[in-house]
Amino acid sequence: MTSDERLDRLTERHEALTESLELLTRDVRELLEIAQNRERRLTRLKGDEGD
Repeated sequence: MTSDERLDRLTERHEALTESLELLTRDVRELLEIAQNRERRLTRLKGDEGD
């Protein structure tokens, strides 16, 4: 394998890892948003019970 081929493979791997990390980050942010929304809803429901 030539140096250029190695560099191409490393570049492809880097791009794939970057894409995977971006997707993972998006998924984690979506889960965080869901959890925060549920927490706010529970807080509101608990507040309504106290009235």
